[in-house]
Amino acid sequence: MKRNQIKTALSLGGITLFVLFILLSGKFLGSFQQRIFNLCGIYVILALSLNLVNGFTGLFSLGHAGFMALGAYVSALLTMSPAQKEMNFFLAPIVPFLANVHLPFIPALLIAGLVAAFAGFLIGTPALRLRDDYLAIATLGFSEIIRVVLTNIQSVTNGALGLKGLPKYSTTPMIWFIAMLTALFMVALVNSSFGRSCKAIRDNEIAAQAMGIHVARIKIQSFVISSFIAGVGGALLGHLMNTIDPKMFTFSLTYNIMLIVVLGGNGSITGSWIAALVVTISMEILRFLDGPLNLIFFKTQGLPGLRMVVFSILLLLVVIFRQQGLFGKKEFSWDFLLNRIAPKDAGQGNNNA
Repeated sequence: MKRNQIKTALSLGGITLFVLFILLSGKFLGSFQQRIFNLCGIYVILALSLNLVNGFTGLFSLGHAGFMALGAYVSALLTMSPAQKEMNFFLAPIVPFLANVHLPFIPALLIAGLVAAFAGFLIGTPALRLRDDYLAIATLGFSEIIRVVLTNIQSVTNGALGLKGLPKYSTTPMIWFIAMLTALFMVALVNSSFGRSCKAIRDNEIAAQAMGIHVARIKIQSFVISSFIAGVGGALLGHLMNTIDPKMFTFSLTYNIMLIVVLGGNGSITGSWIAALVVTISMEILRFLDGPLNLIFFKTQGLPGLRMVVFSILLLLVVIFRQQGLFGKKEFSWDFLLNRIAPKDAGQGNNNA
């Protein structure tokens, strides 16, 4: 069997096993474990979204929490029944044109992504003229503006009270199907002429412009696509939690996604995928650090946020000692396994024989 055929068979086998695990996970995972597994899938989507801008295009954006919030609120308002809206909006009535709107989940999910993409276009057109730290500060400011606006438009978003009782459409197959679809889309995108233009801008913007690449247009397109994916991820997050409020979409959410991207590797799709699983599960395993600790030389009555200190230290160590992250700009390949079992030269010798 040729080497490429072996790699194809291994890939198909791995995908088949993972799909079976997704479909059968409800039989051997508890409700809490299932929830964490679903959260892993959402973080995969959000990490791929941020990686498109930060990793593949080389733009330092910190505003994705705002696009997630837009996606979550739009999807929630479109999928909630009129009775649910009436129960939520008891301080101020909902605006009339949203009161009786009730759409299926898939159209609402697409509209949520499109609204986030439109916001990304409005924000990115002026902000992407900036670079580096200035761009990060600008996008972070826009994200906070979105959150403040959502908090204060009581008749549309129910203000600080948020929305409760969202339909639970974010099932395990739905989340992971969208996660795999996003990964396939990203693979096709980065291997297209558009993706090569993004990587050229990342490596050397001046050289890319000299080669005839429309830098401003590619940046805006990348930002808009990333915003669309972030809006879809935010919608899935809202329907998983069954409740949303503006406090969910602070900078700490963007920080969690950025941590996944940095650990996995800026510019690596499989790195973001694996890091999302590792970081999300580790956050739950280390949750005991936020409570009282009684170690031999260290005792506390409870330090909320201590686990995030651990992840911050981990992020610093990665930045200092391995800036490229787990995978860097590379992708997972079966070659490392096949080279150990059957070296490439030996395989070619057998084929020639």
